[in-house]
Amino acid sequence: MSSSLLKAALVEFVGTFALIFVGGAVVSAATVNRWDVVPPAFGHGLIIAGMIFAFGHVSGGNFNPAVTLALLVGGKTQIDRAVIYWVAQFGGAIIAAVILRGVLPADVPMGETTGTLTATQPWTAAIIEAILTFLFVTVIYQVAVHGKAGILAPLAIGLTLAALITAGGAFTGASFNPARTLGPALVAGNLDYLLPYFVGIFGGGALGGAFGIFVMKPDPEPEAAKTPHRKK
Repeated sequence: MSSSLLKAALVEFVGTFALIFVGGAVVSAATVNRWDVVPPAFGHGLIIAGMIFAFGHVSGGNFNPAVTLALLVGGKTQIDRAVIYWVAQFGGAIIAAVILRGVLPADVPMGETTGTLTATQPWTAAIIEAILTFLFVTVIYQVAVHGKAGILAPLAIGLTLAALITAGGAFTGASFNPARTLGPALVAGNLDYLLPYFVGIFGGGALGGAFGIFVMKPDPEPEAAKTPHRKK
């Protein structure tokens, strides 16, 4: 493994760790304090924007296995890099959840990505997760992959994540991220909903990647626009 790829994998580990640790802590605090979904939404959105601003130049700032899959589907990353990123992302998520469980009081919930539909209608929850993950990835493709937001791409991604969590948080826990789901679920010992969530989130990510690269890819610039005009 090259040093640059090793550094990128380390960044994916750290960024995903930060997302799960901060996101899980905010959800736990929201549960204890009976907040609505707005604080968790902005907690997740702000930390992901900060991590992308800080480390996006190193690894691309995926911090989400579904985003990595979307980039793989769109031909924007290679399979070997994707596998290394997945190991780093899931590893960061699990370690973050373990540490979070260790520092939180025993009676405080783990900050799982669950909502009112998770236990009784997990596949309905998975459909919602798929739709919202698709929208999240679609925004990432436009603002980051296709470069339509410039240096403000991390902010656009963070705000989109926050908005989507306000929409889905009460019903599904608004994960959109298999690592965000797996880490707390594994530590909490509640794996019943993992399969539907993984199918929904990875499926939405893959569709978003295909849509972003095959349907919404920007048209090439006209040759006249690329060639500077010469003075006569």
